[in-house]
Amino acid sequence: MNKHGLAEFELERKDFKIRIKRGPDGQPVVQTLPVAAAPAPAPVAAAPAPAAAPSKEAAAPAKEEGGATIDAPIVGTFYAAPSPDADDYVKPGDKVTEDSVVCIIEAMKVMNEIKAEVSGTITEVLATNGNAVEFGKALFKVKPN
Repeated sequence: MNKHGLAEFELERKDFKIRIKRGPDGQPVVQTLPVAAAPAPAPVAAAPAPAAAPSKEAAAPAKEEGGATIDAPIVGTFYAAPSPDADDYVKPGDKVTEDSVVCIIEAMKVMNEIKAEVSGTITEVLATNGNAVEFGKALFKVKPN
């Protein structure tokens, strides 16, 4: 990408689609999507039911410590703040409710606000700003109220 001055590269085949683009820090961010999920965001919203088992497995270590996790509902790029010069939505020690926006995940050039869906106190931020996250990946640890 550096050699040819590319900011973004996309390759689509019959059974997969891969997109590589430079993140905010200039490093490549790779996103691989099954072709069936790529065309429309609706299947992504419907996908949590079949993949519930991995989410529970990802949340299991936190629950053993007396907490819960806020997991990525979609594949994309994690952003902790609404803009580069703004404060993070949440940080350790902040209290959240089910409707609190905790981050943004960019997927297919759409910025998706992610809500906590649990009430409690953020104990740890597990995702790195500007990096790719997978569906079901734990983004935050939360101590329930």
